[in-house]
Amino acid sequence: MIDIPITHVFLISALLFCVGFIGVLARRNTLFMLMSLEVMLNAVGLAFVGAGSLWQQADGQIMFILILTLAAAEVAIGLALLIRMQHQRQNVDVDGLSQLRG
Repeated sequence: MIDIPITHVFLISALLFCVGFIGVLARRNTLFMLMSLEVMLNAVGLAFVGAGSLWQQADGQIMFILILTLAAAEVAIGLALLIRMQHQRQNVDVDGLSQLRG
């Protein structure tokens, strides 16, 4: 079995988080923003699993399961809002959300 250095795991996790963060900031399309949030959540999950592997504890895997649950809820709510926005406005631009005030 090949041992991957923990620094490489944390480095790729930080890189994935930065890519997701840039995606959230740079994109105006709600679907791409949701995808970027998923990348960020998976990056955090990778860091938890790496840390759990380093310390020989199951806590990292438990946190990853919690993150997967959170991501599933985020996708369900986000896609529901996205479909509703598409039906009402015929686009998924996030700037249109500011007009949803009552």
